[in-house]
Amino acid sequence: MSILFSGDFHANARGELDLITKDSLIDKYGQKIYDSINYHIILGDGGFMWQNNEEKDKHNYKILGKRSFPVLCVLGNHEPIYGMKNVPEEDIGLGETVYKIKAKPFVAYLKRGKVYVIDGIKFLVLGGALSIDKNRRIPNKSWWENEYWDEREKEYLYKLLETENSFDCVISHIGPHHINQKLFLLGGASMAFLSHPKFKDEVAFLNDEIHKSIKFKEWWSGHWHEDKYHYNKSTKRKYQYLYRTTKILNKTDGKLAVYNEYGKAKR
Repeated sequence: MSILFSGDFHANARGELDLITKDSLIDKYGQKIYDSINYHIILGDGGFMWQNNEEKDKHNYKILGKRSFPVLCVLGNHEPIYGMKNVPEEDIGLGETVYKIKAKPFVAYLKRGKVYVIDGIKFLVLGGALSIDKNRRIPNKSWWENEYWDEREKEYLYKLLETENSFDCVISHIGPHHINQKLFLLGGASMAFLSHPKFKDEVAFLNDEIHKSIKFKEWWSGHWHEDKYHYNKSTKRKYQYLYRTTKILNKTDGKLAVYNEYGKAKR
């Protein structure tokens, strides 16, 4: 049993669907590993349910429906779900309910600030980020106010972490601020780049605070539109950022194993 991970989907705005079709995944991992996939987790910016995008969504669902496993999305920043009310919730046996947006194929969003157990792996699910491309209809405003966490959400999470603070894996949209800096400022950067809005993201700063309060083995993110990996030798923590590549994660005998595309050595 295993979980497929991929980066931002954007409702296939940039050809992301081609990376996660049934044929593509079998080509990358082989039939045996493909058959072991129980869930697919998108690390934010699923982009489902954009207004006036129904025909493209219909095509995306048709292709995703050729696979046998459900899609679970982390809440990103470009998410129309933020602007919707009364989104139906469903209990699919993961410990918390999910926001269901499509029954067949099953597509849902994971709630941020919640703990889910998926295929025996204990996840802390975070989410949200700053939209650096502002809503043109509302100058200098993010697309939706709740791209950022509100105080109620933060208080709930901090209360949760007082008694439950050990996880196999953390999944978020943007990663912790200090890891973002380490991965995307290597080799030196100009002051102009240092002032880029992505390095002034309140959600990344929040993730830094959470990072200090918990125990975990892996932290997986999207958002940056790059594929990056960092291993901290002193803490033995691993940080995986995805966009154009996929990974498969499973837990065997209490240990996490990650499978890379095309038979490259797993870690």
